[in-house]
Amino acid sequence: MTQNPNRDPIFEVPEGIEQLLEIMKRLRDPEGGCPWDIEQTFETIAPYSIEEAYEVEDAIKRGDMTDLQSELGDLLFQSVFQSQIAADKGLFDFQDVAKTIAAKMIDRHPHVFGDQSNQKSSEQQTIDWEVQKAAERERRGETRVLDGVAMGLPALMRAQKLQKRAARVGFDWPDVRHVIDKIVEESAELVEARDSKTPEDVYEEYGDLLFVMVNLGRHLGIETEEALRAANAKFTRRFNAVEDRLTQIGKAPSDSDLAEMDKLWDEVKVIDKQGLL
Repeated sequence: MTQNPNRDPIFEVPEGIEQLLEIMKRLRDPEGGCPWDIEQTFETIAPYSIEEAYEVEDAIKRGDMTDLQSELGDLLFQSVFQSQIAADKGLFDFQDVAKTIAAKMIDRHPHVFGDQSNQKSSEQQTIDWEVQKAAERERRGETRVLDGVAMGLPALMRAQKLQKRAARVGFDWPDVRHVIDKIVEESAELVEARDSKTPEDVYEEYGDLLFVMVNLGRHLGIETEEALRAANAKFTRRFNAVEDRLTQIGKAPSDSDLAEMDKLWDEVKVIDKQGLL
């Protein structure tokens, strides 16, 4: 069988991770790669990595396994991309990344890969996991209580993690009542700032109120980031239904007014609570 001399050598590389790594290497090749890929840095690619992680979650929530396969590939590609940037700088490569995570998983699961009993509850395993992570942070020189909480996390998620970490050493309100009292206090301070202080003061007090609201969610056992996403989804669903009803009478939201849209919102809300939206 005669080979096509114009066929790109990439098609001769075994499919799977080996081909993917070669694709990434070619994309970053200063001589014949893609100009956009060549220009990227750790910093410019990071937002795409975060976005792809959320798209994985979205596919899972929708139960779309075909899309999940695709989104997992996109997320894997982000790791490959960052690893290639590192390799170009002589720092590490994808194999180093794979070896590091493999060693970490073996180390963190002595009840599977070591001599510890695997007859543990998931709660005990979570405690053990946190102890091991704390030891790893200490080996990295991260000795402060809040060290190691990633700066790149969404703000609500990071706030909750910071609060959990502080709570482990006793810096926490004893019950929900105290958190609610603090919310009332912070709300009053926000109103005061709005009425008599600078925009910077309003900005700061608003942030304080958000931070305490996260703390309330933590005390109630609620993942704040998830709760807000659910609220976003509910608002989107209901507003779309309002817009659909306006369309049925030949209107767009811009042609309507608050009173009309509020009336439609109340109708939609009832239907939504019945699970019929």
